[in-house]
Amino acid sequence: MNVLEIKEVSKQFGTKKVLNQLSFSIPKGSIFGFVGENGAGKTTLMKLILGLDNLTAGEIYINGQQVHFGETKTNQMTGYLPDVPEFYDYMNSTEYLMLCAEITKIDKKQRRTRVEEMLELVGLANNDRRIKGYSRGMKQRLGIAQALLNEPEFLICDEPTSALDPSGRNEFLDLLASLRGRVTVLFSTHILSDVERICDRVGILHHGQLQVIGTLEELKERYAQAQIEIIFENNEAAQRFISQESNAVLASDEGQVFIRYQDSYQAAFARLIRQLDEQQLTAKSLRHIAPSLEQIYLEVTK
Repeated sequence: MNVLEIKEVSKQFGTKKVLNQLSFSIPKGSIFGFVGENGAGKTTLMKLILGLDNLTAGEIYINGQQVHFGETKTNQMTGYLPDVPEFYDYMNSTEYLMLCAEITKIDKKQRRTRVEEMLELVGLANNDRRIKGYSRGMKQRLGIAQALLNEPEFLICDEPTSALDPSGRNEFLDLLASLRGRVTVLFSTHILSDVERICDRVGILHHGQLQVIGTLEELKERYAQAQIEIIFENNEAAQRFISQESNAVLASDEGQVFIRYQDSYQAAFARLIRQLDEQQLTAKSLRHIAPSLEQIYLEVTK
């Protein structure tokens, strides 16, 4: 079953078409990585899914219910975490979530228990500090708690790790990964390593169009090639090697070369050693580089 279905969605501002006939779906319980450069149209789509803006064309469904501009019935089953969540900083986390529980009409008898469960989930239990004293990572975790408070089936995260330090990013990604199977997540980001770490499926948005969609394994098999990195003593040696090897590409002026291969690493490595011996060239280092989402992204957006 698909929690989210996007059907031929387009969005235009004046003469500028930001989204152009987008169609994709997100299966229940999965974490979907929605990838694109800043300005690609990711946030625009988030607003359309939340019913905060009008579609130019197309349809959006959440659990089979159509999303309509200004009518938020589908938002009752949707949680949302923006890139910079805002809070009442003079409150502590418990006070803030109790207010959110009241606004979302969670049963009075269940509010305290539900708030405590969410604070435990995000690692903020028994924390009486005022929110104004929270780090950025703590605020993101509180934002997740707020987004999950009314037990939504679908969670939208819009660039949630873009301003976090490495420690905060690590904690947040671990938390998001722990939700797999319990909540369906749309994870919008331009940080490719975050997507590789936690996402089941990936869609790459470029110039308002969805270039590819699939599991990481499917996309790597289709678009990416394994490579061997060779570091030569100097750029002259690198150029000599490239002149005899059509699959080699000079990556820098420091003697760094990448060579793509399609057979096994063992066969490619043995072939490479023979070539170096025949050309009487010495490599400072050889390193295997596995296919990556970055390779795929660069391939489909070039």
